[in-house]
Amino acid sequence: MAVDYAVIAVYLAGMLAMGWWGMRRARSKSEFLVAGRRLGPAMYSGTMAAIVLGGASTIGGVGLGYQYGLSGAWMVFTIGLGLLALSVFFSARIARLKVYTVSEMLDLRYGGRAGVISGLVMWAYTLMLAVTSTIAYATIFDVLFDMNRTVAIVLGGSIVVAYSTLGGMWSITLTDMVQFVVKTIGVLLLLLPIAVVRAGGFAEMKAKLPTEYFDPLGIGGETIFTYVLIYTFGMLIGQDIWQRVFTARGDRTAKWGGTVAGTYCLVYALAGAVIGTAAKVLYPNLASADDAFATIVKDELPVGVRGLVLAAALAAVMSTSSGALIACATVANNDIWSRLRGMVRPAGDTEHDEVKGNRLFILLMGVAVIVTAIALNNVVEALTVAYNLLVGGLLVPILGGLLWKRGTVQGALASVAVGGVAVIVLMATHGILANEPVYYGLPASLAAYLAVSLATPPTAPAVLAAWRARLAGQEAPDTVSTPVPAPQ
Repeated sequence: MAVDYAVIAVYLAGMLAMGWWGMRRARSKSEFLVAGRRLGPAMYSGTMAAIVLGGASTIGGVGLGYQYGLSGAWMVFTIGLGLLALSVFFSARIARLKVYTVSEMLDLRYGGRAGVISGLVMWAYTLMLAVTSTIAYATIFDVLFDMNRTVAIVLGGSIVVAYSTLGGMWSITLTDMVQFVVKTIGVLLLLLPIAVVRAGGFAEMKAKLPTEYFDPLGIGGETIFTYVLIYTFGMLIGQDIWQRVFTARGDRTAKWGGTVAGTYCLVYALAGAVIGTAAKVLYPNLASADDAFATIVKDELPVGVRGLVLAAALAAVMSTSSGALIACATVANNDIWSRLRGMVRPAGDTEHDEVKGNRLFILLMGVAVIVTAIALNNVVEALTVAYNLLVGGLLVPILGGLLWKRGTVQGALASVAVGGVAVIVLMATHGILANEPVYYGLPASLAAYLAVSLATPPTAPAVLAAWRARLAGQEAPDTVSTPVPAPQ
């Protein structure tokens, strides 16, 4: 295992080194939060794929393959579909807005007053998303070092907090690009073919497993529909995803770079399901389906390769964790704290170091994430809470603002309140993992949005005119402090 340990150590040291490099580059708010809006197609595609394919997509995706066969790909597949829909239909307009958060978009579209409430919902989502990724460190470090759960969470979380705090989005972008390469090599090029060969090939897998393992819809139509509601729609509106769209150099980069990343997700989904199916042949009686990834890596891969594949799993967790962390901190600082600060400070007292402020919030949110991750045990429940809040509370006012000019700020606020409360109540009464919260919360949010918008005066023409101008790219409120060549 010494070689495997060395591979992991080099990888972790590299992450910290990139954080130091990013600190030297991130000298303005734009550079720190959205990498100066200068990412070219290659880096944009790689980093977008890295953030959406986290520990749940890798370890969880293999686990679903172990449990359901090829249809276990649907969870990650719906993530890819959501990213494709976002990229093709919305990303160009989102990139042209030149904002930093989803709540800023809502304020622009509706004329203010929607930001604080939507910011609280988005903050809860991004916090729980970061927590789920941080909990996953315990699984990986347990395989590597037989490490105590709390120590593993603190170690993995501290590394992510360190490089994210140092360089912001520049550090996260560079580390995500490395993580994308490591995941591609480790999971697609190494683990996938080795797992299939060790299981005896596809013919042997079909001979040893029930036929439903090879049924594309074997996981069940209701489950697939729930995945679409939660993950496909969730990809359309999450702050962690939008913040990556904001890093794109232009419309074409956001659209086509995101399309490439979405297509990659579809391939990754199928690969995880196949690996899980192979693991079922090799280890038919595992206590938990989520142990399939760690077991097949530990027992079937040669020294060195095993270290690289475990680094790939670590990369998957870190990419999602860092993206969720900076999104959580950005929302907390820009949508919540800055508004509260504006209420108590004199009107002219606005001078402060924005980079230092955002860096401090990443550190604070990072500590909160680590503490929460130690206190929680169930990754699936935490992730479900996050996406139920996001989709139930914010999907309708965000897409409504982009697609329906008659929507009003009162309708948006009613939609967030009704959808959010409905989701919380239904999770409390039916259980966190039940389908009812999103099944009923989303229609309630839509009904409130339509009814209240039609019952209140239309949005002021001046607000809509400013909104249309921003969508057309005619206004760019932030500038890049130091022009440097755009990464490719």
